[in-house]
Amino acid sequence: MKKSILLIIAIFFFNQAFAEIWLPSILSDNMVLQQESEVTFWGWTTNTNEKITITPSWNNISVEIKAYQGKWQGKLTTPKAGGIYTITIQGHEEISIKNVLIGEVWLGSGQSNMEWTPAQGLVNAEEEIKNANYPEIRFFQVSKHIANTPQENTKGKWFVCSPETMKNFSSIAYLFGRKLHKELGIPVGLISSNWGGTPIETWIPEQMMNGNKSLQETAKKITPRAWWPNETGLAYNAMIYPLLNFNIAGVIWYQGESNRENAVSYYKSFPLLIDSWRKAFGKVFPFYYVQIAPYKYDDLQGVDAAVVRDAQLQTMLEIPKTGMVVTNDIGNLENIHPINKQDVGLRLALWALAKDYGKSDLVYSGPIYKSMEIKKKKIILNFDYADNGLVKKGKELNEFYIAGDDQKFYPAKAKVVGKTVVVSAKAVKKPVAVRFAFTNGALPNLFNKENLPASAFRTDYWEIKLK
Repeated sequence: MKKSILLIIAIFFFNQAFAEIWLPSILSDNMVLQQESEVTFWGWTTNTNEKITITPSWNNISVEIKAYQGKWQGKLTTPKAGGIYTITIQGHEEISIKNVLIGEVWLGSGQSNMEWTPAQGLVNAEEEIKNANYPEIRFFQVSKHIANTPQENTKGKWFVCSPETMKNFSSIAYLFGRKLHKELGIPVGLISSNWGGTPIETWIPEQMMNGNKSLQETAKKITPRAWWPNETGLAYNAMIYPLLNFNIAGVIWYQGESNRENAVSYYKSFPLLIDSWRKAFGKVFPFYYVQIAPYKYDDLQGVDAAVVRDAQLQTMLEIPKTGMVVTNDIGNLENIHPINKQDVGLRLALWALAKDYGKSDLVYSGPIYKSMEIKKKKIILNFDYADNGLVKKGKELNEFYIAGDDQKFYPAKAKVVGKTVVVSAKAVKKPVAVRFAFTNGALPNLFNKENLPASAFRTDYWEIKLK
């Protein structure tokens, strides 16, 4: 009997000595937590039913929880932006998370244009890198990997923004975050989870795609390539799912080039991605994204990329708390990775500052088609975000096309009249529809007075035949 008791005691102390508590990589030194919100702390322990105490230095009020089958999770309420703080997690051992800030946390995701770093190509890169000393901006880079099932953790680490760390981080995410930091005067945390070349389907949870047979079929049209995943959910499982417990302010997104092969399905897949992420995070956060830039692709006059842009426009018009950045003035027909990321980051930040941070005096979008009026041989186009008027850059407005009932589009003469554009063509006696910048490589020149470009659009709902 004595020997049995001694053995039990020995096993107990052995388990205690070699027990371990660990956290997901997103909960680590240098992180930024979302201000004035409820944030989740979670992790694992080899001690099945261990009691865990979490104590933040901003108020020293402890939260006690008990692990269940080796997993534990607790919630803390964060104060207004500030820091530096330490968070202590105490069980049979103690873990301290140091150099923690409270501020605004944004997730940047998509394909290569969101992934692209200053080291890979950026206007004035040397100067931008040299000046990237912002200790209150923090970076978390999710590594590229896939999984067939949702993963609870991902490789990654928080870094303080410096020239050395910034040069290999997403240019757009950094420039977006820098603008927020400067305007708001608070810490900003940026999570970069992206993979060049990936179609949207690999970022959508598999169960969401399984509920839509048409999307499943069109997903098969995308050509498999060796350098990135294209199957439903593989990137989501490995690179988004592990972040779901981490409270974020919102998402910025730049993707779409790889969906030209099944462009029409983007009208459904893009809203599905936004809806699925919001449900997964349990929060209807703002979702701001970049309309894909003009590029030569296989055919400058083709319309597959134009259809993706139109799907992006329609998503903004139909889905609440979304916003779109137009880039048809800063693209490069010879480079699918235009190096002017400064304007992209700034334009994304304008949406957030105006819609989420109370900067009501900002114009945050270029002209967006609103309605049209047919007057004899002319069509008058009305726009939102043109309160101060419209302007053209160059001698004549370009990239406007007009059609009659035969659905044949002809180049149109276009003229700015105050807040409207009037279009006509000699070849079209009874016009019924207009398209603007509706080709892969369109380089239009219509802006509002705030120097933000107008989005491509079409007034018709006719079927578009793609190659």
